Amino acid sequence: MSFRLEMLQVARLAPGLLGEDAVSLVESFIRTHQTPEGAFGDREGRADLYYTVFGLEGLLALRRQPDWPALTAWLRGFGGGESLDFVHLCCLARCWSAVPAGHDRKPGTGTLDAATAAAIQYRLGAWRTPDGGFNQRAGASTCTAYGCLLGWAAHFDLKAELPAADRLYDCLQSLRTPDGGYANEPGLPFGSTPATAAAVSLHRHLRRTPDAATGQWLLAQQHPAGGFKAMPAAPMPDLLSTAVALHALDGMQVSFAPWKEPLLDFIDTLWSAEGGFHGHWADDALDVEYTYYGLLALGHLAL
Repeated sequence: MSFRLEMLQVARLAPGLLGEDAVSLVESFIRTHQTPEGAFGDREGRADLYYTVFGLEGLLALRRQPDWPALTAWLRGFGGGESLDFVHLCCLARCWSAVPAGHDRKPGTGTLDAATAAAIQYRLGAWRTPDGGFNQRAGASTCTAYGCLLGWAAHFDLKAELPAADRLYDCLQSLRTPDGGYANEPGLPFGSTPATAAAVSLHRHLRRTPDAATGQWLLAQQHPAGGFKAMPAAPMPDLLSTAVALHALDGMQVSFAPWKEPLLDFIDTLWSAEGGFHGHWADDALDVEYTYYGLLALGHLAL
């Protein structure tokens, strides 16, 4: 199962905790961020592939449908991703993977054709690093955890095999940190929660078993008031770190049940009556990205 479907299955459990009224608010919030092109906007309201991933997945988590004909016509405008950087190229693959087969085929719509999928896969190779991983910076000599996760997931979304996939494992080992976590780049003295969660998820997809101590490292990143911090020295928890930590711990079958109530309380502090979620306590804005992470975190706490 792909990363996308894995997370979507969990996020679809969130409405059970939200209740009908809150679900309607979340749907309305997400739809207000849909642009005339059928995409979803960033915090300035500009149509963006990255934010479209989260708007699209947020609606699907609520079992609602976007405007497929408009969205797919917009996606086709990117072709094989010739104008895109690595992150947005991966987002293009992710968006196409969400388009259902057999929906109403109007001109400019429909699922991704084989030639375009092959073009996207070919372009992804430009960000492959000599150590076998991926880095979102072109020409980098070493991988990043974020790049590896995106590169692997994009190939899965394209239903394409990643050449020399086992080299990703060796690349990940270079990201281990002395404190027991994983950093986003080699040589750092302490781990980060998103990088460690990415490494744990990749281990599972590569059919490797991460060190049991990694789960304990993740648990240790909890803030006393609930939620997970991005790194040990972070002053406050954030919603992205919380969602991905819960996803990684669940994948490792490490229980977080004793902390369920503080985690729910933390997520509640980030909820807005507008229907979205803030990223952290100091974040005044709302967007579809953190709203999706709110759904993912709630889905894990609904299990």
